[in-house]
Amino acid sequence: MLSVLLSAASQGLLWALVAFGVFITYRILDFADLTTDGTVAFGGATCALLITVGADPLLATFAATVMGCLAGLLTGVLATKARIPAILSGILVQLALYSINLRVMDNKSNLALLRKPTVFRAVADLLGVSNAVSELIVGLFAVVLCGTLLWLFLRTEKGLAIRATGGNPRMIRASGVNTDSTTILALMIANALIGLGGSLLAQQQGYSDVQMGVGAIVIGLASVVIGEVLFGRKSLLRSLIAVALGSIVYRCVIALIMLAPFFNNGDLKILTAAIVGLALWIPRLKRPGGKQKMLYGGRKD
Repeated sequence: MLSVLLSAASQGLLWALVAFGVFITYRILDFADLTTDGTVAFGGATCALLITVGADPLLATFAATVMGCLAGLLTGVLATKARIPAILSGILVQLALYSINLRVMDNKSNLALLRKPTVFRAVADLLGVSNAVSELIVGLFAVVLCGTLLWLFLRTEKGLAIRATGGNPRMIRASGVNTDSTTILALMIANALIGLGGSLLAQQQGYSDVQMGVGAIVIGLASVVIGEVLFGRKSLLRSLIAVALGSIVYRCVIALIMLAPFFNNGDLKILTAAIVGLALWIPRLKRPGGKQKMLYGGRKD
């Protein structure tokens, strides 16, 4: 049981990076970005390719983060410059990334990393710990670092402009801020985090797969909503912590449910849908009229 929970916690920490990206688009920007599924696989494919050709795992992870950033840039340009609806922009980029990911992996559906160096093995060798412990260490370090940088950035002038773009775009445009630029920047940051998460997930599971991002947007949303329901979101910092903890809780709950003899791996998606639906419904029961504040405004918290 303990080993299952530890494995789930390490998975939750890696998925928390994806959840951070979903938090930016869903909660802060109010942008239905469906690029997420494709970006997770894009990050994993890029990282796996570079590692298999001999690149340093840390460099490969950074490259995957940059590729995720470029995916977000493309979605942002389609939505703001081409004036394609947000949800359709994400779908178009996600669709294109499927073919791109196949190309990156030499037209293979997956790319193995067996006996290849990874950041987890490097940390395990450096600290003299097991792979399971190194996964927890790397995941925790990545979440704390990215969460801190994200919190600091969103409190800057540019970060506040992004938050205001999601909260009240008309007001921020009247103040002379180019909302197209802030939208594109937010999508780039969000997908960079998602690409980073995808690269670490590929290294952790030992392969990248063209389907590894399927349902990632729902998993990220589950982490955001569960975290907010359990831990609240009275400030930006508390919200970011809640997202990370929500990701861990979600993974642990799924792991425990899957131990039941009448569940199998094929039930994972329906369990996720049920958990997200329940988590979205509970806050509405607590508020009169069922209304729920969705976004963060320009408070410097």
